[in-house]
Amino acid sequence: MLTNRQLLILQLTVNDFIESAQPVGSRQLSKKPEAPFSPATIRNEMADLEELGFLEKTHTSSGRIPSEKGYRYYVDHLLKPVKLNQEDQHYVRSVFEETFNESEELIRKSATILSELTNYTSVLLGPDTSAHTIKQFAIVPLNESKAVAIIVTDTGQVENRLFDVPVHLHVNDIEKMVNILNDRLIGTPLSQLQAKLATEVYTLLREHIQEADSLFRSLNQAMAIEQEERLFFAGKMNMMKQPEFHDLNKVELLFNLMDQKTPAGIFFDDKVNLPGVQVRIGSENVHDAMEDCSLISATYGIGESFAGSIAIIGPKRMDYGRVISVLDAMSLYLSKRLTEFEPNRKES
Repeated sequence: MLTNRQLLILQLTVNDFIESAQPVGSRQLSKKPEAPFSPATIRNEMADLEELGFLEKTHTSSGRIPSEKGYRYYVDHLLKPVKLNQEDQHYVRSVFEETFNESEELIRKSATILSELTNYTSVLLGPDTSAHTIKQFAIVPLNESKAVAIIVTDTGQVENRLFDVPVHLHVNDIEKMVNILNDRLIGTPLSQLQAKLATEVYTLLREHIQEADSLFRSLNQAMAIEQEERLFFAGKMNMMKQPEFHDLNKVELLFNLMDQKTPAGIFFDDKVNLPGVQVRIGSENVHDAMEDCSLISATYGIGESFAGSIAIIGPKRMDYGRVISVLDAMSLYLSKRLTEFEPNRKES
């Protein structure tokens, strides 16, 4: 059990190190009005905190830095809420008051806002689009052999798929195909799209359109909907601004992790719909590339339902209080705006 004085010294040490990225010494802390103790007293307490595993001594300085255990204790027991200043609140509100034509555009913008506000890297897990339903189909011919199929979903998301068409396909055949697609597929979940294409749509295409077989094969291939989670990143280069990531090997490992088709579980807990803010520090992350990182995540919803998660990736020396406040605000505003797409779903 830590004494009140040890708790105070641990808190001040973590706060100082977060701000300066420099090892914290006893003389430095003794100058603070919150710690009216002699340098010798503080030095002894810091030595005890090091022995208990909350602080670590660096090789390049007589000062100390928080250990992973120290950060965890700080986050769980000593962290004080930080209220966003009026400028940040106004910025977040003003961005979310913009007009967004589709939910994916809003999600990408949210990831960008997060990275700009925190100066760290953001990652956002988008909603499971396989549950979205089709609201409208359109086909736009590009030339004699290519066309674009446009799918609009109930959430406002727009999917554009390029596919081959038989040369000299008559414009009337394209109109027939659009009518068939809209008649049979509106209201169909994306996860069931190809199944319906292969049964109901294929049969009708063969009845009403010449060269239906080659047209269907091309369209069916273009309509393949990936079932993977959707991860959106922003501010990747912010990692380069942190002194902890001047080691290019560490940065390369982290960038590779973000550039690959990484499962969402690397960045978010298996139970991604856990309420509140979740904090993973250092070795608590599930991938070695993130052993020097902290990841703070929160969920957002559509109406009363869980939709996805947002997170900030930064050094263990992260400004936890501010990041948590930003995530709380972003979660609230993102949930509100995504829920506003719901009327579109009901209209379909």
